[in-house]
Amino acid sequence: MKKNNVFELPSLTTALSLLGMAGQVEQLKNENRQISEQAAKIILKALDAKDSYTFGHSMRVAYFSLVTGTEAKLSSSEMYELELSAIFHDIGKIGTPDAVLNKPSRLSEAEFQIMKQHPEQSWEILKDYPQFEKIASNARFHHERFDGKGYPLGLKGEEIPLAARIILIADTFDAMTSTRPYRKGLPYEVAFDELIQFSGTQFDSNLVKMFISGMKQEALKNEEEFFIPLMDKKFNKNAA
Repeated sequence: MKKNNVFELPSLTTALSLLGMAGQVEQLKNENRQISEQAAKIILKALDAKDSYTFGHSMRVAYFSLVTGTEAKLSSSEMYELELSAIFHDIGKIGTPDAVLNKPSRLSEAEFQIMKQHPEQSWEILKDYPQFEKIASNARFHHERFDGKGYPLGLKGEEIPLAARIILIADTFDAMTSTRPYRKGLPYEVAFDELIQFSGTQFDSNLVKMFISGMKQEALKNEEEFFIPLMDKKFNKNAA
C-alpha cells in the first residue's frame, strides 16, 4: 500500500490472515488428494477381486518403476506421480472380458485387439479425478514405443511422458520374468539382454540403462519383498 509516497508493509494481522488462508488451501489440497487416493484404492480392490494376477503385476511394475525413478533422481513429486501411474497403469483391465484377461494360452489377434483397449479404458477411469490428470495420461500412454510404433496414438520419443516411458520398461520386464500357465518366466539377466536389444526402438535407451543399474543394486540387498508407499504394504518379489 502506498501513502504519501511511502510504501506501507501489510499489518501483522493481515500477514497472519494470509498465512492462515494459505494453510487452509494446502490442507484442502491434501484432503482432496487423500480422497482421490481412497477412491483409487477401492478401484484397486475391485481389480484384485477380478484378477489377482494383474493386481500383483501392477504392484511389481510400481516397484520396478520406483527403482528406475530413484536411479534417475526424480523429485519427490515426480516419484509420487510415477508410483500412482504404475499402480494404476492396468486399471482399465477391469473392463476386459474374463475370457480374454484370464485365457490360459496365447491370445488370438482378435483377442489381442480387445486387450489393446485397456490403456484407453485406464484413462477413462482415472481422468475425472482432478488430482490424477497426469496419472491418467501416463496410464494411457504406457504402451507407446520410443520409435513411434506403439499405441494408442503412436507417440514418439520424448512426446511420450517420462513416467509412461519408465512404466513400459517395468511392464515389459515383469511380463518377461513372470511365470504364466503357457510359459516359464525368464531369468533377470536374459530379460536385461532383451531390454538392451530393443533400446532405442521400443524403449528409451537411457532409461533402460538406469533400470538395469537400479535392479542390479536391488539384487545386492537380497530381499524377498518390496514396499509400496501408497499401499503401505510389502509384497513378494516372486511373481511365479
